Amino acid sequence: MTELRNLKPSKFDRVFNGLAKRLTKIGIGLAGSQILAVRGRKSGEWRTTPVNPLTLHGERYLVAPRGHTQWVRNMRAAGGGELRLGRRVEPFTAVEVEDGAKPEILRLYLKKWAWEVGRFFDGVDAHSSDGKLLEIAPGFPVFRISARG
Repeated sequence: MTELRNLKPSKFDRVFNGLAKRLTKIGIGLAGSQILAVRGRKSGEWRTTPVNPLTLHGERYLVAPRGHTQWVRNMRAAGGGELRLGRRVEPFTAVEVEDGAKPEILRLYLKKWAWEVGRFFDGVDAHSSDGKLLEIAPGFPVFRISARG
């Protein structure tokens, strides 16, 4: 897997994401999902997508299971965004995590969310070795997020 890995959403993904967005907009997150809102790097307009925030050792993370997608590129440019659930809006800053620090994050992400995103990991799962998780790390951007004060 390369750093340029970017899996386009299938028709199923678009339908599922649309449903998740509608539910999250009225305050119902699927197993903790929220809506990520980030400013477009070219347009400056808000772009939204459902995400699965993850907490590990008191730190919060966003993982991009489909790779270097548009939201990832926008996040890199903006340095943060908002997490939304119903009327609650949480502004945050984001710092991209280095590949060497990703195995533990990816392992927990797969434990929690494999039912939804496991197919994007090409046979790698929560029981895979640290070496295998490190090998795929460049294809899965991860951001540490912190509430904006």
